[in-house]
Amino acid sequence: MKKSTLPLLAAALVAALAGCRSTARPDKKADAPVRIVTLDPGHFHAALVQKNTYPGVDATVHVYAPKGPDLQQHLERIDAYNTRTDHPTHWKEQVYAGDDFLKKMLTDRAGNVLVLAGNNQRKTDYISQGIAAGFHVLADKPMAIDGAGFEQLRKAFAEARQKKVLLYDIMTERFEVTSQLQRAFSQQKNFFGTLEKGTPTDPAVIKESVHHLYKMVSGKVLTRPAWFLDTRQQGEGIVDVTTHLVDLVQWACFPEEAIDYQKDINMLSARHWPTAVSLAQFQELTKEAAFPDFLQAYTEGGRQLRVMCNGEMTYTLRGVHARVGVTWAYRAPEGGGDTHYSLMRGSRARLVIRQGQEQQYRPTLYLEPAPGNGTFATDAHAALAVVAASFPGVSLKKTGTGYEVVVPEKYHNGHEAHFGQVTERFLQYLRQGRLPAWEVPNMLSKYYTTTQALQLARQSGTQPPR
Repeated sequence: MKKSTLPLLAAALVAALAGCRSTARPDKKADAPVRIVTLDPGHFHAALVQKNTYPGVDATVHVYAPKGPDLQQHLERIDAYNTRTDHPTHWKEQVYAGDDFLKKMLTDRAGNVLVLAGNNQRKTDYISQGIAAGFHVLADKPMAIDGAGFEQLRKAFAEARQKKVLLYDIMTERFEVTSQLQRAFSQQKNFFGTLEKGTPTDPAVIKESVHHLYKMVSGKVLTRPAWFLDTRQQGEGIVDVTTHLVDLVQWACFPEEAIDYQKDINMLSARHWPTAVSLAQFQELTKEAAFPDFLQAYTEGGRQLRVMCNGEMTYTLRGVHARVGVTWAYRAPEGGGDTHYSLMRGSRARLVIRQGQEQQYRPTLYLEPAPGNGTFATDAHAALAVVAASFPGVSLKKTGTGYEVVVPEKYHNGHEAHFGQVTERFLQYLRQGRLPAWEVPNMLSKYYTTTQALQLARQSGTQPPR
């Protein structure tokens, strides 16, 4: 769609300068209309929450942010959703742009659901202030990037409970179909057996992912803000993307069970290492001419930036050894993309997700027998019959080592669509007036795990990749 976004931006900024506001107060009733407030949307995930529209959600969204490219790009993305030819949205962005945007948001209280996706250094404080003001909060990951942030987050959850508001993070990977199928097959005990314990060097559960700084979002090359490459603001990789992986370990290994971070988690080892970004790559990525002052401490002679965005941790969760790792490269090879590897090892079968060149960079689940399992084929088809009741059309294809799970195209809706699915789930919880009992303790456990890994990695020093 080539329609210019300038009219929308101009109108939005005029409204901002005019001081548009609402005297409405956050309404915590489960059946109240949802009115979204977006605060300081520095990350494109804030816009993806609005890629769809939702029943019972007011089309007017109040946005509070400092003036600058982050705000402009956010509004352009919303405009693109509104003006697309296929299922356009109808959002109306009411913008306040000024240095006092946070104070103004808290004074206006123009909605009842606060959406946060942006600078992670500020996010935990935004969460705390939003909860204190009586907002429900839907926050992008990570909600905390260090030990101090975890303690602040712990207090925010306690206050949310007291005020009877919901605090929830956006865990999109739970909606990726192969992750759902891996979890489903692991629950078929006659097929999978029991989850093994593993060892520190041979974990029973492994989740690793490779990501790229240069990427496409909603059909356009993503411009990253310069602060995204500052780990003091974005957080290191070991507390950022690993949030999803740690969440999947908990969600798949102990479905809908509350985890106690003080008893169930033992961090064994952690390491981190940087990705080098040249000045030319930085310019291509951010559209800025030079490294800003706040990045100079991470540069080498002003020619190369070292971003500590890679990390790996090994820990036990209720005695099960797990390894989680994330790697960032600058750009994917031609025809490639982000990749994911996941292993769950049971006493009777192995469940493996691969997403490499052989899979055409699409995540694919494989079922493989454990040594000595003589009834694997029969058990696999029996398990399929149960799993297919929830995923109609899923089938098995024989491979040299077991089976590939063949997934109909309708289930591959893409990462961006998962934001709408998470939002729909959050809205369901709002209508019910509560989160499932296991969600809050497991969010706390997740951020305890990542921040403990960061602390240990910093103590261990920089270590190169394997």
